[in-house]
Amino acid sequence: GLKAFWKGIQAAWMRESTYTSIRLGLYDPIKHFFGVTGSSPFILKFMCGSLAGALGSTVGNPFDVVKTRLMASEGKSPPISQAFSEVYSAFGFGGFYKGLQANIMRAMVLNGTKMSCYDQIKHSLFKYGIVKKKGLWSETLSAFGAGFFMTCTVAPFDKIRTRLMNQPAGSKMYNGFLDCALKIIKVEGVRGLWAGFVPIWARFAPTTTFQLVIFSQLKILLDLKGEGSG
Repeated sequence: GLKAFWKGIQAAWMRESTYTSIRLGLYDPIKHFFGVTGSSPFILKFMCGSLAGALGSTVGNPFDVVKTRLMASEGKSPPISQAFSEVYSAFGFGGFYKGLQANIMRAMVLNGTKMSCYDQIKHSLFKYGIVKKKGLWSETLSAFGAGFFMTCTVAPFDKIRTRLMNQPAGSKMYNGFLDCALKIIKVEGVRGLWAGFVPIWARFAPTTTFQLVIFSQLKILLDLKGEGSG
């Protein structure tokens, strides 16, 4: 039914409220700590985004495991409390960190690409006079471009992470990140790592644009409020 497209949404909310808030919220403080600015080399921006992504992914991994299992379940998905209980019963506390290695690698590539490309595109828009002033248009163009490049780099990690998280209890199908990647390539070829590129982009483009545009506008409002109170 139509509701199946929203299976696991409760766990998805929990995952986004931890993982996304941390990886977006820590990016600027990490840049500030290392002295990275808009004109700094791309690789430094990528490293700052990667570090923020790794920290956010570590915190959000338990919700990611439950979300993935709920989305992959057949028929009506169980209540979220039951899903948490089933993971714990089958795998113990460590079950909530299944696929952590792949998830951290994915988050580092994702957030590194997302935030660095977003910063770089926005800097270029002003540098070459394509956009004259900061605002909704510059934020939207930067975020949409970042969404495309993010899909290019993240699609393989998305596939490997999902395969690892969906392994049944006691399964020895995949022995870690590299083993999973090699087995996918052996069966489906290298292009198999990018299977589902269009649906992934269709997901990333709007969510990336929405997240970064809303995030930037909230920052502007908070800065203005801070100046007003000062």
